[in-house]
Amino acid sequence: MKNINIILVGAGNVGKAFLRVVHEKKDFCLKHYRLNLKVPFIFSSKGAFCCPLCEDSQEILRKLYPEFTFEESKYWKPGFSYTQALSSVDPGVLAECTPSNIKDGEPALTIIREAMETGWNIVTANKGPLVVDFAGLIKKARKNKVTLKISGATGAALPTLDVALYSLAGTEIYRAEGILNGTTNYILTRMMEGLIYSEALREAQEKGIAEPDTSLDVEGWDTASKILLIANAVYGTGLRLQDVKREGITSIPQEIKNESQKKGKNLKLLGKILKNGHKVRLEVALSILDSSHPLYMVNGTEKGMTFYTDNMDSVTVTGGKSDPRGAAAALLKDIINIYREK
Repeated sequence: MKNINIILVGAGNVGKAFLRVVHEKKDFCLKHYRLNLKVPFIFSSKGAFCCPLCEDSQEILRKLYPEFTFEESKYWKPGFSYTQALSSVDPGVLAECTPSNIKDGEPALTIIREAMETGWNIVTANKGPLVVDFAGLIKKARKNKVTLKISGATGAALPTLDVALYSLAGTEIYRAEGILNGTTNYILTRMMEGLIYSEALREAQEKGIAEPDTSLDVEGWDTASKILLIANAVYGTGLRLQDVKREGITSIPQEIKNESQKKGKNLKLLGKILKNGHKVRLEVALSILDSSHPLYMVNGTEKGMTFYTDNMDSVTVTGGKSDPRGAAAALLKDIINIYREK
């Protein structure tokens, strides 16, 4: 049995879901993987919940839903720093779940770098630091002999990177197309069913599918970030967000929608990776799919990814929960795989 200390950074929806998943799967991980998962530190924007001697996160979770607030706990320390936490227990995994900042990656970028330098492995659902400095983080992880896993940031419960890096090992992936944003896919699905854009957007917000500020989703930034990370991880390229040709779904001409409906086609926002020799091109574009396309029936909040290869033909993976629990499950999967690979 191996004891695994986990420092959770970010106590929002994904962070809370991660705590719940870790608690629910604690015995499962112990039985099947011989991993004893512990969460001694939980950082929110205001301070830290510090319980290094807790045997597991059960006490935390019992209070966390729905009325628990960190500040009421005897374990709450408003001035506790990341540096103190990293040096207080044996290095394990830092789970980074703060909101994505694709402009400069902060504060997550600094936190991840410091954790790596002190021997901590990283799993993250945060696209920001990866978009800003993926190559630098990979280099730092290798230098410090730690592992960086990013499933939560490249599709959450949809195993995009697992398929590309492991299932398709030995092939050349010369093209990939993905529906990687559940919010935009839901809006487009409802528009094809008859709603106008503003109605579909409002419905998605009312159902909790879309955030109040949907700009990162509907303007294509979220999809662009994900295909950028997938391409850089698969090909080892140093592409940046400005290298992605991007469009969103905020101004779809009515004639395109009408023509698609009339011909039984589907409108999708696709992230595309196109490889020609040593050159890799990335784009996010509104695409008209006919019924023969493998992603044609990926509707609602579902996501999907198709890889086109030289030896295995096309391989498609679809589904996966498009919510905080799906992202949390991806983080747990990455933790398990870090220690299976070691």
